[in-house]
Amino acid sequence: MAMKNPVPGTNGDQYIPYAARTGEASTVYFTRDLSAEGLRRIFSRISSNLTGKVGIKLHTGEPHGPNIIPRPWVEALVKNDLPGANIVETNTYYEGDRYTTEQHRKTLAVNGWTFCPVDIMDEDGTVVLPVQGGKWFDGMHMGKNIVNYDSLFVLTHFKGHAMGGFGGSNKNIGIGCADGRVGKAEIHTVPGSDNMWSIAQEELMERMTESAKATVDHFGEHISFVNVLRNMSVSCDCEGVAAAPVVTPNIGILASRNILAIDQASVDLVYALKEEDRHALVERIETRHGLRQLTYMKELGMGNDRYHLIDIDNNDVEITAQDAVKDVVPFEG
Repeated sequence: MAMKNPVPGTNGDQYIPYAARTGEASTVYFTRDLSAEGLRRIFSRISSNLTGKVGIKLHTGEPHGPNIIPRPWVEALVKNDLPGANIVETNTYYEGDRYTTEQHRKTLAVNGWTFCPVDIMDEDGTVVLPVQGGKWFDGMHMGKNIVNYDSLFVLTHFKGHAMGGFGGSNKNIGIGCADGRVGKAEIHTVPGSDNMWSIAQEELMERMTESAKATVDHFGEHISFVNVLRNMSVSCDCEGVAAAPVVTPNIGILASRNILAIDQASVDLVYALKEEDRHALVERIETRHGLRQLTYMKELGMGNDRYHLIDIDNNDVEITAQDAVKDVVPFEG
């Protein structure tokens, strides 16, 4: 049951080093191969549980967005490995080029998402999925069509975010499956407020995470995650061509069946960079108190913040975050 007078947690600006974490460990796969082939190869490690009708939750971006996952990579994956799958999206809460279904479909065409069906899940309304163990919600309004899928593949461009600090798998489904009018308002806005972004910091992270939990619980064993650590602006893809220039080095691709483990590993790889390389993105994460996403996922039982990082480029040897980033080079646009 949602609490009567919930109080947000704290310390969303405090990074917890790996050695200070406790509990079980999940498996997270890693490749440095930022290409269509690299994406297909790492996807094969976490794909066997994706059965029946598969939705691909992808941030398809604002018109001409420069940092989204390259369309040809996704096209190669769909045509070779996920024939019959649909990309799934929802309309935005803010007014812009994806606010209505009609505007959204035009933007999809501009960005080239035309090689498979794209289901705008809230086109015909909403459905409420239960939030188990939440303190803010008992249920979350999602795009109605989410219940038409047997499995969900969460394909995420990992980057910064103006409100969330960072956008990983948790944000991709926590915001991205909530419908554009009701669900996203429940996450972002104090009822009656004139400021649509009036909920921020730890409370925002917790609301977003409860929404993500509703989706994770709905799909159960039939959900998998890939985070692409490339073109990591401090800005989300929702800022399109106005996104801040990228200064963080490209790192690689991660894959897991555990949402907390993959987002924690993504954050750990950023923190493992040299100070001058990580500064901008870490500052964005900490000033928005975005690390509360991770600790709240753990509190809600959404997975493990400890993991075995498996290097699929080198015979599946287990490596550290520091090993994974030691050969990165400065970003070149």
